[in-house]
Amino acid sequence: MKMLDRELIEDNIKSTLEKEGKAILELSDHISPEFIDSVVHIYGCRGKIVVTGIGKSAMIGQKMVATLNSTGTKAVFLHAAEALHGDLGIIHSDDIIICLSKSGNTPEIKALLPVLKDFGNKIISISSNNESYLAHHSDFFIYSPIHSEADPNNLAPTVSTICQMAICDAMAVAVLKLKGFTSQEFAKLHPGGSLGRQLYLKVNDIVTHNKKPHNKPDDNIRAVILSITSGMLGATAVIDEDGELMGIITDGDIRRMLEHHDDVSNLKASDIMSKNPKTISPDALATDAFEKMKTNKITQLLVWKNQEFLGIIHLHDLIKEGIY
Repeated sequence: MKMLDRELIEDNIKSTLEKEGKAILELSDHISPEFIDSVVHIYGCRGKIVVTGIGKSAMIGQKMVATLNSTGTKAVFLHAAEALHGDLGIIHSDDIIICLSKSGNTPEIKALLPVLKDFGNKIISISSNNESYLAHHSDFFIYSPIHSEADPNNLAPTVSTICQMAICDAMAVAVLKLKGFTSQEFAKLHPGGSLGRQLYLKVNDIVTHNKKPHNKPDDNIRAVILSITSGMLGATAVIDEDGELMGIITDGDIRRMLEHHDDVSNLKASDIMSKNPKTISPDALATDAFEKMKTNKITQLLVWKNQEFLGIIHLHDLIKEGIY
C-alpha cells in the first residue's frame, strides 16, 4: 500500500476544523433583527414549522425538524423538489416556512417560493447569498456568510452546511428557552433513550423487580448468609419485630467478620450489621440513587418509605439501565 504522509493528513483535519469553527464564531457578528424576529415568530407559531430545502440543505433541514420536535416545537420536513408535486398539502395557514439554501438561487427554490408566498405563510430563509432570489423574497432573511468551503476546490458543502446547522440549533435553543422547556418535558419526549431514562426513571421502577432480602437482629450468621445469597444483591436489611430499620449487612461485612472472628457460631445479625444504613425513597430518580452511592462509596441502598422496607437497589441495576 502507498505510504501516506500522516502529518499532511493531520494538517488537513486541523484546517477543516479551524475553518468550520471560525465560520461558526463569525456568525455571532451577524445576528440581525430579522434573526431575532424569526425566533419570535417561531415561538408564537400557532401551527407547525415546515422546513424545506434541497441537496445538503435538505439534510440539515431534516436535522432541524428533529431538533425542534424533540424540544417541544412541532415541525415537519418538506422536500423542495417534491413540494410542487402534491406535498404542499401538508402546509396549513398557521404554519411558518423555513427555507434553507446555500445559493438561494436553485431552480427548485425559485419555483417553490412564489407558491408559498401565495399561500400567505410567513417565510424565514437561511442562505449564504444575501443578494439571492431567496433573500429578496422572504419575510425574514438570515445571512450565513461563507468565505470558502473547507475543501481545496471550494466545492464540497462543508463550512456552509455546518453554519446552517449552527443557525438552526441557535434558533431551536432560543425558542426552547422562551418556552421554558424543562428537563421533565424533554424526558417525556425521550422515554426510551439513555437521556430520557436519566431524567425519567425512578428507583421504584427498578426495585420492584428485585427481591427483598432481610433478617431479624437475632438471626444467626447462617441465616444472614442465606438471605444475602438468595437475594442476589450483595446485602440484606436488618429489621426488628416492630418493623424498625436497624442496619444493613453486606457481603463485605461477612468477609470482615471472618477476618476478625475465628468462631462465628454465636454471632448474630446485630453483631456485624452496619448501623444507620443509607436509604432512598422509591419516588427518587435513579440518577439520585447513583449520585448517593457515588458520594458514599457504596454499591447498595435500602429503599425505604413510610417506615416500610421496599427492597434494595444495587449499583449494577443502575448500570444496566444506562445510569452512570
